[in-house]
Amino acid sequence: MRRLLAALLFALAIGVVHAQAVRDATPLEFRDEAEARRFHDLVAELRCVMCQNQSLADSNAQIAHDLRREVFELMREGRSDAEIRDYLVDRYGEFVLYRPRFGGHTWLLWLGPALVLLAGSIVVARVVRSRSRQPLPPEEDQEW
Repeated sequence: MRRLLAALLFALAIGVVHAQAVRDATPLEFRDEAEARRFHDLVAELRCVMCQNQSLADSNAQIAHDLRREVFELMREGRSDAEIRDYLVDRYGEFVLYRPRFGGHTWLLWLGPALVLLAGSIVVARVVRSRSRQPLPPEEDQEW
């Protein structure tokens, strides 16, 4: 029984190690340093659609590998950075961008912090003004 359990654990461990070792076997080959820099800058601006808060460049998820390869292929087709971003937004939504565009459904995201700061400033100003207008109550235990 012990040998069977040990064999099963060993087989499971080998499977886990093999599953983690599966990577994209062919590395991306850039034509020059400018293309490599452009690629790395672009994937650093894009968010992995599977990971919570990792860029496409930092993520090790399989979909991140696929998206990096897709970005590379789109670059090779001659598309601009804006066209690549538009393509990915069409497929995955604004979530894929670390800096979402200002638009009809993202205006609160961009203007929300300023609106909250403005509302807080108004509340603080009103509280300070109302307290400064009230006379101080006389102290009863004060002797003259």
